[in-house]
Amino acid sequence: MTELEERQQAWPTLDGLARDLSLEVLIRGPLPRRELAAKFGVSAATLTRTVAPLIERGVLIELEEPLAGGLGRPARLLDVPASTHRFVGLKLTGDCVHGVLTDLRAQIAASRTVQLETLEPARVAEQVARLVEQLDTGRDATAVGISFGGVSHDGRTVARAPFLDWHQVPLAELVEQATGLPVILENDLVALAGAEHWFGEGRTVSSFAVLTIGIGVGYGLVVHDRVVTHRDVGVGLVGHYPLDPQGPRCPSGHHGCAEAMLTTTGISSQVSVAHRRPVGYDEALELARQGDPVALQVVTAAGHALGRLIAAVANLAMPERIFLSGEGIELARLVWASVWAGVQRDRDPAASTVDVAVQPYDSDQWARGAAAIAIQHHVLGSASTR
Repeated sequence: MTELEERQQAWPTLDGLARDLSLEVLIRGPLPRRELAAKFGVSAATLTRTVAPLIERGVLIELEEPLAGGLGRPARLLDVPASTHRFVGLKLTGDCVHGVLTDLRAQIAASRTVQLETLEPARVAEQVARLVEQLDTGRDATAVGISFGGVSHDGRTVARAPFLDWHQVPLAELVEQATGLPVILENDLVALAGAEHWFGEGRTVSSFAVLTIGIGVGYGLVVHDRVVTHRDVGVGLVGHYPLDPQGPRCPSGHHGCAEAMLTTTGISSQVSVAHRRPVGYDEALELARQGDPVALQVVTAAGHALGRLIAAVANLAMPERIFLSGEGIELARLVWASVWAGVQRDRDPAASTVDVAVQPYDSDQWARGAAAIAIQHHVLGSASTR
């Protein structure tokens, strides 16, 4: 077994205090030994006995630069050798695949996007394999994570993916056969929340929600420091949430639901009908920015509806923070006053202020979420959340 293979196999074999310490350093490190000892309630001697084999196996490293400050001999920081591990993350959409190569902390080293030639599963798997090869030039990737808008109950099969028109597709097996690498599948919102939880701003809070608007409306949740999963994740339930009883009707027949009010298609359709010509989403926002009465009315109503959805999440799930993202998120910046008015409309005056963070849309971040799922699956084994 090569040194690389030994490092790759070390994480899945960890358990007990060794695994807990290693995960803490991975997610929040680099960290001094005394802080780790205090967090886990162990003596310095116990910590040393636990850490020594982890350093020997290459799971942890001790940084050469000491941590300045304090009395006596300065402490040294424990860290993970993040750059010695590689993971590929892929976000699969209805027309393309966004791919990234990351290290063990999901820091992006390379990215690439390819257009799908067909939606036939075997052909898609072939294209995915070629993209993995283009990203993993060193041929040292540990695993591949693939996220998509839909449902996978076992991390192996795409049970349902509306944008791909797929049902019961064994995508993980197909890609494994083509790449020779372990593959894990996950809903894209769960993957995005997982990356935020371990490697993003979500590390500083024990609970948060992710709301995305774009071609669909997405919702992810972390509670008690764990990503919430359910067999209905990926069904698109939040898209049916009612926001305006007088609003437009969605394809399912609901008046003023999140799908009708907030999706890029819903907004562009309303403006297109009023202008009697096709108007894309970006143009609809630009028309609103320029003061076009119809576009401004549609976009303002959408902003208010988004605020009501934020308030609903804040009221029911009570997260410490709500992250907003997605390819349609520019709407929130354009009509933030309307968004906040919607929040306040449904929020009790005695309640705390909702902490909302608007994040720019970046396709690499969705692919990074898939890589984060692969990382989590690798270091935790069969468990994918912590």
